[in-house]
Amino acid sequence: MSASRNSRRRFLKTATQGAALLTVGGILPGFSASSYANILGSNERLNLAVMGVNSRGNALATNFAVQPNSRVSIICDVDSRAAAKTQAEVAKVQGQSPVTEKDIRKVLENKSIDALVVAAPDHWHAPAAILAAKAGKHVYLEKPASHNPQEGEWLIAAQKKYKTVIQMGNQRRSWPNVAAGIKALHEGVIGRPYMAKTWYSNNRPGIGTGKKTAIPDWLDFELWQGPAPRKAYQDNLIHYNWHWFWHWGTGEALNNGTHMVDIARWGLQETYPTRVLSSGGRYRYQDDWETPDTQNISIEFGNRSTITWEGRSCNPRYVEGASVGVIFYAENGTMEFDGTNAYSIYDLKNKLVKEVRNDATINTSSLSSPSQQLDAIHLNNFLDAIRKGSPLNAEIVGGHQSTLLVQLGNIAQRTGTILEIDSATGRIKNNPKAEALWKRSYQPGWEPTI
Repeated sequence: MSASRNSRRRFLKTATQGAALLTVGGILPGFSASSYANILGSNERLNLAVMGVNSRGNALATNFAVQPNSRVSIICDVDSRAAAKTQAEVAKVQGQSPVTEKDIRKVLENKSIDALVVAAPDHWHAPAAILAAKAGKHVYLEKPASHNPQEGEWLIAAQKKYKTVIQMGNQRRSWPNVAAGIKALHEGVIGRPYMAKTWYSNNRPGIGTGKKTAIPDWLDFELWQGPAPRKAYQDNLIHYNWHWFWHWGTGEALNNGTHMVDIARWGLQETYPTRVLSSGGRYRYQDDWETPDTQNISIEFGNRSTITWEGRSCNPRYVEGASVGVIFYAENGTMEFDGTNAYSIYDLKNKLVKEVRNDATINTSSLSSPSQQLDAIHLNNFLDAIRKGSPLNAEIVGGHQSTLLVQLGNIAQRTGTILEIDSATGRIKNNPKAEALWKRSYQPGWEPTI
Protein backbone atom coordinates (compact mmCIF):
# COMPACT_ATOMS: atom_id res chain seq x y z
CA MET A 1 0.00 0.00 0.00
CA SER A 2 1.38 3.43 -0.92
CA ALA A 3 2.40 6.09 1.62
CA SER A 4 -0.45 8.33 0.45
CA ARG A 5 -2.96 5.51 0.95
CA ASN A 6 -1.55 4.86 4.45
CA SER A 7 -1.93 8.56 5.29
CA ARG A 8 -5.50 8.42 4.05
CA ARG A 9 -6.22 5.45 6.30
CA ARG A 10 -4.78 7.26 9.34
CA PHE A 11 -6.98 10.27 8.61
CA LEU A 12 -10.03 8.05 8.26
CA LYS A 13 -9.37 6.49 11.65
CA THR A 14 -9.07 9.90 13.32
CA ALA A 15 -12.16 11.20 11.56
CA THR A 16 -14.17 8.20 12.64
CA GLN A 17 -13.19 8.60 16.27
CA GLY A 18 -14.24 12.24 16.06
CA ALA A 19 -17.61 11.23 14.67
CA ALA A 20 -18.38 8.75 17.45
CA LEU A 21 -21.78 10.34 18.10
CA LEU A 22 -23.15 9.15 14.76
CA THR A 23 -26.19 6.98 15.11
CA VAL A 24 -25.73 3.46 13.78
CA GLY A 25 -27.32 3.06 10.40
CA GLY A 26 -27.97 6.74 9.88
CA ILE A 27 -26.81 10.31 10.51
CA LEU A 28 -27.36 12.92 13.17
CA PRO A 29 -30.56 14.99 12.97
CA GLY A 30 -30.12 18.17 10.95
CA PHE A 31 -27.34 16.81 8.78
CA SER A 32 -27.55 15.37 5.28
CA ALA A 33 -25.26 12.74 3.81
CA SER A 34 -23.62 15.46 1.72
CA SER A 35 -23.01 17.49 4.89
CA TYR A 36 -20.98 14.62 6.31
CA ALA A 37 -19.04 14.45 3.07
CA ASN A 38 -17.89 17.98 3.82
CA ILE A 39 -17.13 17.21 7.47
CA LEU A 40 -14.92 14.22 6.71
CA GLY A 41 -13.60 15.48 3.40
CA SER A 42 -15.06 13.87 0.32
CA ASN A 43 -11.67 12.44 -0.61
CA GLU A 44 -11.22 10.76 2.78
CA ARG A 45 -14.15 8.38 2.58
CA LEU A 46 -13.77 4.85 1.26
CA ASN A 47 -14.68 4.72 -2.42
CA LEU A 48 -16.97 1.84 -3.31
CA ALA A 49 -18.16 0.22 -6.51
CA VAL A 50 -21.42 -1.76 -6.38
CA MET A 51 -21.92 -4.63 -8.81
CA GLY A 52 -25.46 -5.82 -9.58
CA VAL A 53 -28.08 -3.24 -8.56
CA ASN A 54 -31.41 -4.48 -9.84
CA SER A 55 -32.66 -5.57 -6.41
CA ARG A 56 -30.49 -6.25 -3.35
CA GLY A 57 -27.61 -4.29 -4.83
CA ASN A 58 -29.79 -1.19 -5.09
CA ALA A 59 -30.54 -1.42 -1.37
CA LEU A 60 -26.87 -1.95 -0.54
CA ALA A 61 -25.78 0.96 -2.74
CA THR A 62 -28.16 3.41 -1.11
CA ASN A 63 -27.34 2.09 2.37
CA PHE A 64 -23.59 2.45 1.83
CA ALA A 65 -24.18 5.88 0.30
CA VAL A 66 -25.82 7.20 3.46
CA GLN A 67 -22.96 6.05 5.68
CA PRO A 68 -20.63 8.96 6.51
CA ASN A 69 -17.40 7.05 5.90
CA SER A 70 -18.10 5.62 2.46
CA ARG A 71 -18.98 6.94 -0.97
CA VAL A 72 -20.49 4.98 -3.84
CA SER A 73 -18.38 6.06 -6.80
CA ILE A 74 -19.26 3.47 -9.46
CA ILE A 75 -22.43 1.57 -10.26
CA CYS A 76 -21.70 -1.58 -12.26
CA ASP A 77 -24.59 -3.34 -13.95
CA VAL A 78 -25.22 -4.98 -17.30
CA ASP A 79 -28.82 -3.69 -17.20
CA SER A 80 -28.68 -0.04 -18.23
CA ARG A 81 -32.10 0.63 -16.69
CA ALA A 82 -31.08 -0.68 -13.26
CA ALA A 83 -27.79 1.21 -13.42
CA ALA A 84 -29.51 4.51 -14.22
CA LYS A 85 -32.11 4.04 -11.49
CA THR A 86 -29.54 3.31 -8.77
CA GLN A 87 -27.25 6.07 -10.03
CA ALA A 88 -30.08 8.58 -9.50
CA GLU A 89 -31.04 7.20 -6.08
CA VAL A 90 -27.44 7.22 -4.82
CA ALA A 91 -26.90 10.75 -6.12
CA LYS A 92 -29.96 11.90 -4.22
CA VAL A 93 -28.78 10.26 -0.99
CA GLN A 94 -25.10 11.20 -0.98
CA GLY A 95 -25.20 14.46 -2.92
CA GLN A 96 -22.75 13.19 -5.53
CA SER A 97 -23.54 11.11 -8.58
CA PRO A 98 -21.62 7.88 -9.17
CA VAL A 99 -20.58 6.95 -12.68
CA THR A 100 -21.87 3.80 -14.36
CA GLU A 101 -19.91 1.00 -16.01
CA LYS A 102 -21.18 -2.38 -17.18
CA ASP A 103 -17.87 -4.32 -17.26
CA ILE A 104 -16.55 -5.28 -13.81
CA ARG A 105 -13.06 -5.74 -15.23
CA LYS A 106 -12.91 -2.05 -16.15
CA VAL A 107 -14.23 -1.09 -12.71
CA LEU A 108 -11.42 -2.97 -11.00
CA GLU A 109 -8.81 -1.15 -13.08
CA ASN A 110 -9.83 2.07 -11.33
CA LYS A 111 -7.15 2.72 -8.70
CA SER A 112 -9.39 5.07 -6.69
CA ILE A 113 -11.79 2.26 -5.77
CA ASP A 114 -11.15 0.80 -2.31
CA ALA A 115 -13.81 -1.89 -2.20
CA LEU A 116 -16.30 -3.78 -4.34
CA VAL A 117 -19.82 -4.67 -3.22
CA VAL A 118 -20.95 -7.83 -5.06
CA ALA A 119 -24.71 -8.33 -5.42
CA ALA A 120 -24.76 -9.82 -8.92
CA PRO A 121 -26.29 -13.29 -9.54
CA ASP A 122 -24.78 -16.24 -7.66
CA HIS A 123 -22.61 -17.47 -10.53
CA TRP A 124 -20.75 -14.14 -10.34
CA HIS A 125 -20.20 -14.01 -6.55
CA ALA A 126 -16.88 -15.80 -6.12
CA PRO A 127 -15.40 -14.96 -9.55
CA ALA A 128 -16.02 -11.23 -9.01
CA ALA A 129 -14.70 -11.34 -5.44
CA ILE A 130 -11.54 -13.14 -6.58
CA LEU A 131 -10.97 -10.60 -9.37
CA ALA A 132 -11.40 -7.81 -6.83
CA ALA A 133 -8.99 -9.36 -4.33
CA LYS A 134 -6.38 -9.76 -7.07
CA ALA A 135 -6.84 -6.07 -7.90
CA GLY A 136 -6.21 -5.15 -4.25
CA LYS A 137 -9.86 -4.28 -3.52
CA HIS A 138 -11.75 -5.24 -0.39
CA VAL A 139 -15.05 -7.08 -0.91
CA TYR A 140 -18.52 -7.01 0.62
CA LEU A 141 -19.96 -10.25 -0.78
CA GLU A 142 -23.65 -10.98 -0.75
CA LYS A 143 -24.63 -14.49 0.29
CA PRO A 144 -24.13 -17.17 -0.77
CA ALA A 145 -20.35 -16.94 -0.76
CA SER A 146 -20.14 -19.03 -3.92
CA HIS A 147 -22.03 -20.94 -6.59
CA ASN A 148 -20.22 -24.21 -5.76
CA PRO A 149 -17.88 -25.51 -3.02
CA GLN A 150 -14.70 -25.23 -5.10
CA GLU A 151 -15.26 -21.49 -5.43
CA GLY A 152 -15.60 -21.18 -1.66
CA GLU A 153 -12.22 -22.78 -1.20
CA TRP A 154 -10.77 -20.45 -3.84
CA LEU A 155 -12.20 -17.44 -1.99
CA ILE A 156 -10.41 -18.43 1.20
CA ALA A 157 -7.18 -18.92 -0.72
CA ALA A 158 -7.55 -15.53 -2.43
CA GLN A 159 -8.15 -13.73 0.86
CA LYS A 160 -5.08 -15.34 2.41
CA LYS A 161 -2.92 -14.51 -0.60
CA TYR A 162 -3.98 -10.91 -1.19
CA LYS A 163 -4.74 -9.97 2.45
CA THR A 164 -7.90 -8.07 1.54
CA VAL A 165 -11.01 -7.80 3.70
CA ILE A 166 -13.85 -10.04 2.52
CA GLN A 167 -17.13 -9.82 4.45
CA MET A 168 -20.12 -12.02 3.59
CA GLY A 169 -23.55 -10.43 3.67
CA ASN A 170 -25.04 -12.69 6.36
CA GLN A 171 -26.01 -9.51 8.17
CA ARG A 172 -27.73 -11.08 11.15
CA ARG A 173 -24.23 -11.71 12.52
CA SER A 174 -24.24 -7.97 13.31
CA TRP A 175 -27.81 -7.56 14.58
CA PRO A 176 -27.45 -6.73 18.30
CA ASN A 177 -30.21 -8.87 19.78
CA VAL A 178 -29.39 -11.86 17.58
CA ALA A 179 -25.74 -11.63 18.63
CA ALA A 180 -26.77 -11.27 22.29
CA GLY A 181 -28.98 -14.34 22.02
CA ILE A 182 -26.20 -16.43 20.51
CA LYS A 183 -23.82 -15.21 23.21
CA ALA A 184 -26.29 -16.30 25.89
CA LEU A 185 -26.65 -19.66 24.14
CA HIS A 186 -22.87 -20.13 24.19
CA GLU A 187 -22.82 -19.21 27.87
CA GLY A 188 -25.22 -22.06 28.62
CA VAL A 189 -28.51 -20.23 29.23
CA ILE A 190 -30.42 -23.38 28.14
CA GLY A 191 -27.61 -25.88 28.55
CA ARG A 192 -25.91 -27.60 25.64
CA PRO A 193 -27.78 -27.09 22.35
CA TYR A 194 -27.86 -30.20 20.18
CA MET A 195 -30.39 -29.45 17.44
CA ALA A 196 -31.23 -26.40 15.36
CA LYS A 197 -34.34 -26.28 13.16
CA THR A 198 -34.31 -23.64 10.41
CA TRP A 199 -36.93 -22.75 7.81
CA TYR A 200 -38.13 -20.35 5.12
CA SER A 201 -41.58 -20.11 3.53
CA ASN A 202 -42.98 -18.02 0.68
CA ASN A 203 -45.67 -18.13 -2.00
CA ARG A 204 -43.74 -17.66 -5.22
CA PRO A 205 -45.62 -17.94 -8.53
CA GLY A 206 -44.63 -20.23 -11.36
CA ILE A 207 -42.18 -19.00 -13.99
CA GLY A 208 -43.72 -20.71 -17.01
CA THR A 209 -41.86 -22.04 -20.01
CA GLY A 210 -39.33 -19.59 -21.36
CA LYS A 211 -39.10 -18.63 -25.01
CA LYS A 212 -35.84 -18.10 -26.82
CA THR A 213 -36.04 -14.50 -28.00
CA ALA A 214 -33.93 -11.51 -28.90
CA ILE A 215 -31.81 -10.04 -26.12
CA PRO A 216 -33.31 -6.74 -24.91
CA ASP A 217 -31.36 -3.62 -25.87
CA TRP A 218 -30.99 -2.66 -22.21
CA LEU A 219 -29.11 -5.89 -21.36
CA ASP A 220 -25.54 -7.01 -22.05
CA PHE A 221 -26.24 -10.74 -21.79
CA GLU A 222 -22.64 -11.66 -22.61
CA LEU A 223 -21.38 -9.86 -19.50
CA TRP A 224 -24.37 -11.08 -17.47
CA GLN A 225 -23.28 -14.67 -18.10
CA GLY A 226 -19.63 -13.81 -17.52
CA PRO A 227 -17.92 -16.91 -16.07
CA ALA A 228 -20.85 -19.27 -16.82
CA PRO A 229 -20.71 -21.31 -20.04
CA ARG A 230 -22.90 -19.68 -22.67
CA LYS A 231 -26.58 -20.46 -23.04
CA ALA A 232 -29.20 -18.78 -25.20
CA TYR A 233 -31.25 -15.93 -23.74
CA GLN A 234 -34.81 -16.77 -22.71
CA ASP A 235 -37.55 -14.46 -21.50
CA ASN A 236 -38.19 -15.99 -18.04
CA LEU A 237 -34.64 -15.77 -16.73
CA ILE A 238 -33.85 -12.12 -15.97
CA HIS A 239 -34.42 -10.76 -13.45
CA TYR A 240 -34.62 -12.98 -10.35
CA ASN A 241 -35.77 -16.25 -11.90
CA TRP A 242 -32.14 -17.21 -12.53
CA HIS A 243 -32.18 -18.32 -8.86
CA TRP A 244 -34.11 -21.44 -9.93
CA PHE A 245 -31.72 -22.60 -12.68
CA TRP A 246 -28.69 -24.66 -11.57
CA HIS A 247 -26.53 -23.13 -14.29
CA TRP A 248 -26.64 -19.68 -12.68
CA GLY A 249 -28.44 -20.03 -9.35
CA THR A 250 -28.45 -22.17 -6.23
CA GLY A 251 -32.14 -22.47 -5.33
CA GLU A 252 -34.00 -21.45 -2.20
CA ALA A 253 -31.57 -23.38 0.00
CA LEU A 254 -28.80 -20.86 -0.69
CA ASN A 255 -31.02 -17.91 -1.58
CA ASN A 256 -32.64 -17.79 1.87
CA GLY A 257 -31.52 -20.93 3.67
CA THR A 258 -27.94 -19.63 3.99
CA HIS A 259 -29.03 -16.92 6.44
CA MET A 260 -30.77 -19.23 8.89
CA VAL A 261 -28.34 -22.14 8.55
CA ASP A 262 -25.53 -19.67 9.30
CA ILE A 263 -27.21 -18.70 12.59
CA ALA A 264 -27.70 -22.39 13.39
CA ARG A 265 -24.04 -23.23 12.75
CA TRP A 266 -23.00 -20.15 14.76
CA GLY A 267 -25.15 -21.18 17.71
CA LEU A 268 -24.05 -24.82 17.68
CA GLN A 269 -20.38 -23.79 17.21
CA GLU A 270 -19.88 -26.35 14.47
CA THR A 271 -17.74 -26.16 11.33
CA TYR A 272 -17.92 -29.06 8.87
CA PRO A 273 -20.49 -31.89 9.06
CA THR A 274 -20.12 -35.64 8.87
CA ARG A 275 -23.32 -36.54 7.01
CA VAL A 276 -25.82 -34.66 4.80
CA LEU A 277 -29.07 -35.77 3.15
CA SER A 278 -31.94 -34.04 1.40
CA SER A 279 -35.43 -34.75 0.09
CA GLY A 280 -37.83 -32.68 -1.97
CA GLY A 281 -38.42 -31.50 -5.50
CA ARG A 282 -40.25 -29.11 -7.81
CA TYR A 283 -43.77 -30.00 -6.68
CA ARG A 284 -46.02 -26.96 -7.04
CA TYR A 285 -45.78 -26.06 -10.75
CA GLN A 286 -44.62 -27.78 -13.90
CA ASP A 287 -42.39 -25.18 -15.54
CA ASP A 288 -38.74 -24.32 -16.17
CA TRP A 289 -37.92 -24.03 -12.46
CA GLU A 290 -35.17 -26.65 -11.84
CA THR A 291 -34.27 -26.32 -8.15
CA PRO A 292 -36.59 -27.66 -5.42
CA ASP A 293 -39.55 -25.55 -4.33
CA THR A 294 -40.01 -27.93 -1.40
CA GLN A 295 -36.94 -29.26 0.38
CA ASN A 296 -35.81 -30.73 3.68
CA ILE A 297 -32.06 -30.86 4.37
CA SER A 298 -30.56 -32.70 7.34
CA ILE A 299 -26.98 -31.89 8.37
CA GLU A 300 -25.30 -34.04 11.03
CA PHE A 301 -22.18 -33.25 13.03
CA GLY A 302 -20.90 -36.57 14.35
CA ASN A 303 -22.81 -37.66 17.41
CA ARG A 304 -22.95 -34.10 18.74
CA SER A 305 -25.62 -32.06 16.97
CA THR A 306 -27.76 -31.63 13.86
CA ILE A 307 -29.24 -28.84 11.74
CA THR A 308 -32.40 -29.19 9.67
CA TRP A 309 -33.61 -26.77 7.01
CA GLU A 310 -37.15 -26.71 5.63
CA GLY A 311 -37.71 -24.67 2.50
CA ARG A 312 -41.14 -24.02 1.02
CA SER A 313 -41.05 -21.60 -1.90
CA CYS A 314 -44.70 -22.03 -2.86
CA ASN A 315 -46.59 -22.38 0.42
CA PRO A 316 -46.32 -19.51 2.91
CA ARG A 317 -47.70 -21.20 6.03
CA TYR A 318 -45.67 -20.03 9.01
CA VAL A 319 -43.64 -22.21 11.37
CA GLU A 320 -43.94 -21.13 15.01
CA GLY A 321 -45.64 -17.93 13.82
CA ALA A 322 -42.85 -16.82 11.49
CA SER A 323 -42.08 -17.16 7.79
CA VAL A 324 -38.38 -17.57 8.54
CA GLY A 325 -36.50 -18.57 11.66
CA VAL A 326 -34.23 -20.74 13.78
CA ILE A 327 -35.00 -22.79 16.88
CA PHE A 328 -32.31 -24.26 19.13
CA TYR A 329 -33.22 -27.28 21.22
CA ALA A 330 -30.99 -27.86 24.24
CA GLU A 331 -30.65 -29.80 27.50
CA ASN A 332 -32.61 -27.29 29.59
CA GLY A 333 -34.83 -25.44 27.17
CA THR A 334 -35.40 -23.87 23.77
CA MET A 335 -34.33 -20.62 22.12
CA GLU A 336 -36.26 -19.21 19.17
CA PHE A 337 -35.27 -16.58 16.59
CA ASP A 338 -38.06 -15.44 14.27
CA GLY A 339 -35.93 -13.82 11.57
CA THR A 340 -36.08 -10.39 13.20
CA ASN A 341 -33.75 -8.80 15.75
CA ALA A 342 -35.39 -10.71 18.60
CA TYR A 343 -35.35 -14.00 20.49
CA SER A 344 -37.34 -15.95 23.06
CA ILE A 345 -36.35 -18.60 25.62
CA TYR A 346 -38.61 -21.40 26.89
CA ASP A 347 -37.97 -23.92 29.64
CA LEU A 348 -38.64 -27.65 29.35
CA LYS A 349 -42.24 -27.09 30.46
CA ASN A 350 -42.75 -24.81 27.44
CA LYS A 351 -42.97 -21.77 29.71
CA LEU A 352 -41.70 -18.49 28.28
CA VAL A 353 -38.90 -17.40 30.61
CA LYS A 354 -37.33 -14.56 28.58
CA GLU A 355 -38.31 -12.49 25.58
CA VAL A 356 -36.07 -9.92 23.90
CA ARG A 357 -38.14 -7.84 21.55
CA ASN A 358 -37.26 -6.60 18.10
CA ASP A 359 -36.52 -2.87 18.16
CA ALA A 360 -36.36 -2.19 14.41
CA THR A 361 -38.81 -2.49 11.53
CA ILE A 362 -38.16 -5.61 9.44
CA ASN A 363 -40.08 -6.85 6.43
CA THR A 364 -38.91 -10.45 6.01
CA SER A 365 -40.83 -10.75 2.70
CA SER A 366 -38.84 -7.95 1.05
CA LEU A 367 -36.55 -9.21 -1.70
CA SER A 368 -34.13 -6.28 -1.55
CA SER A 369 -34.02 -4.44 1.78
CA PRO A 370 -35.90 -6.04 4.67
CA SER A 371 -33.88 -4.32 7.39
CA GLN A 372 -31.90 -1.29 6.23
CA GLN A 373 -31.23 0.19 9.68
CA LEU A 374 -29.93 -3.08 11.13
CA ASP A 375 -28.01 -3.96 7.98
CA ALA A 376 -26.09 -0.69 8.31
CA ILE A 377 -24.40 -2.14 11.40
CA HIS A 378 -23.02 -4.94 9.24
CA LEU A 379 -21.92 -2.50 6.53
CA ASN A 380 -20.10 -0.37 9.09
CA ASN A 381 -18.41 -3.45 10.51
CA PHE A 382 -17.02 -4.03 6.99
CA LEU A 383 -15.91 -0.40 6.67
CA ASP A 384 -14.29 -0.46 10.12
CA ALA A 385 -12.39 -3.63 9.25
CA ILE A 386 -10.86 -1.78 6.29
CA ARG A 387 -10.22 1.50 8.06
CA LYS A 388 -9.30 0.37 11.57
CA GLY A 389 -8.57 -3.34 11.32
CA SER A 390 -11.65 -4.21 13.41
CA PRO A 391 -12.61 -7.91 13.50
CA LEU A 392 -15.18 -8.92 10.91
CA ASN A 393 -18.49 -10.29 12.14
CA ALA A 394 -18.78 -12.47 9.02
CA GLU A 395 -15.34 -13.31 7.64
CA ILE A 396 -15.08 -15.45 4.55
CA VAL A 397 -13.93 -18.70 6.21
CA GLY A 398 -17.12 -18.85 8.25
CA GLY A 399 -19.08 -17.60 5.25
CA HIS A 400 -17.80 -20.51 3.21
CA GLN A 401 -18.53 -23.02 5.99
CA SER A 402 -22.16 -21.91 6.27
CA THR A 403 -22.63 -21.73 2.51
CA LEU A 404 -21.12 -25.20 2.14
CA LEU A 405 -23.71 -26.76 4.45
CA VAL A 406 -26.58 -25.91 2.11
CA GLN A 407 -24.47 -26.57 -0.99
CA LEU A 408 -23.96 -30.09 0.31
CA GLY A 409 -27.71 -30.34 0.83
CA ASN A 410 -28.26 -29.43 -2.82
CA ILE A 411 -25.63 -31.92 -3.96
CA ALA A 412 -27.34 -34.65 -1.92
CA GLN A 413 -30.67 -33.63 -3.47
CA ARG A 414 -29.36 -33.62 -7.05
CA THR A 415 -27.59 -36.97 -6.75
CA GLY A 416 -30.23 -38.73 -4.63
CA THR A 417 -27.51 -39.91 -2.26
CA ILE A 418 -26.56 -39.55 1.39
CA LEU A 419 -23.26 -37.71 1.60
CA GLU A 420 -20.53 -38.80 3.97
CA ILE A 421 -18.29 -35.83 4.75
CA ASP A 422 -14.74 -35.41 6.05
CA SER A 423 -15.33 -33.29 9.16
CA ALA A 424 -11.81 -31.83 8.95
CA THR A 425 -12.19 -30.41 5.43
CA GLY A 426 -15.89 -30.47 4.54
CA ARG A 427 -15.12 -32.57 1.47
CA ILE A 428 -17.35 -35.38 0.19
CA LYS A 429 -16.02 -38.92 0.69
CA ASN A 430 -16.29 -41.93 -1.64
CA ASN A 431 -19.05 -40.57 -3.87
CA PRO A 432 -17.81 -39.77 -7.42
CA LYS A 433 -21.30 -38.74 -8.57
CA ALA A 434 -21.55 -36.14 -5.81
CA GLU A 435 -17.92 -35.08 -6.05
CA ALA A 436 -18.51 -34.13 -9.69
CA LEU A 437 -20.80 -31.33 -8.43
CA TRP A 438 -18.09 -29.91 -6.13
CA LYS A 439 -17.08 -27.59 -8.97
CA ARG A 440 -18.36 -26.31 -12.29
CA SER A 441 -17.06 -25.63 -15.81
CA TYR A 442 -16.41 -22.05 -16.96
CA GLN A 443 -16.66 -20.10 -20.18
CA PRO A 444 -13.19 -20.20 -21.79
CA GLY A 445 -11.24 -17.12 -20.79
CA TRP A 446 -13.34 -16.56 -17.66
CA GLU A 447 -11.87 -19.26 -15.40
CA PRO A 448 -11.13 -17.90 -11.90
CA THR A 449 -7.46 -18.02 -10.93
CA ILE A 450 -5.86 -17.15 -7.61
